[in-house]
Amino acid sequence: MLIKVGDIVMPGDIVDEISRVKTETKCILGPGLRRYSENVIVCKSGIMRKKNPNTFWVDSHQRRYIPVRGESVVGVIVNKSVEIFKVDIGASEFASLAYTSFEGATKKNRPDVKLGDVIFAKLKVASMDMEPELECVDSRGKQAGMGVVADDGFLFSCSINVVRKILSPKCPLLKTLGREVPHEIAIGMNGKVWLKARSPRETIALMNAILAVEYISNEETIEMCAKIVKSLKRCT
Repeated sequence: MLIKVGDIVMPGDIVDEISRVKTETKCILGPGLRRYSENVIVCKSGIMRKKNPNTFWVDSHQRRYIPVRGESVVGVIVNKSVEIFKVDIGASEFASLAYTSFEGATKKNRPDVKLGDVIFAKLKVASMDMEPELECVDSRGKQAGMGVVADDGFLFSCSINVVRKILSPKCPLLKTLGREVPHEIAIGMNGKVWLKARSPRETIALMNAILAVEYISNEETIEMCAKIVKSLKRCT
């Protein structure tokens, strides 16, 4: 059976469209796809997606995060040793984060990170055969918004689908609410979101809006945002 973009796929299916891509053409395989020999095999059920020119992935509803190199994640420090921190990112095993993976950090100048701290980081290593490894610097060694987030925010979990939707340029949620409800937010591709608004009431309202956006259209999202803003103004 010929699999096309938009089709429902199952583990073991061969994606002919990707397999036919010439070897000299760069082809990026995202979550749900693996290359075996000359074929590209589906490794989880979902909907086949494509982003031009040649980026493919399987869009599926999942809560267990599968680490992908280069993705940004939100995690919690759960252990620390002489050289590394252990971070819970919601995957099947903890990720490691070296003390030197922070801007300006050295073996003598260690970052002030404690157990229970929430961090926003990027996956440096993600492989089926290796432990996930994080870093809090970009390619130039700069912080670039990563690191330990403020301890007075609120951390909650949502589905991977919600994260993909609110990060989409087409989703009006964050842009619409951001104009009326100032807030700070760190969104991890692992389904973890850290949020801080001006008050607990606003923080909870924003969290509920994020959790509700998964099953509604963009038009319904705009209507929901208007109701939230009106309700918050009435309570002030």
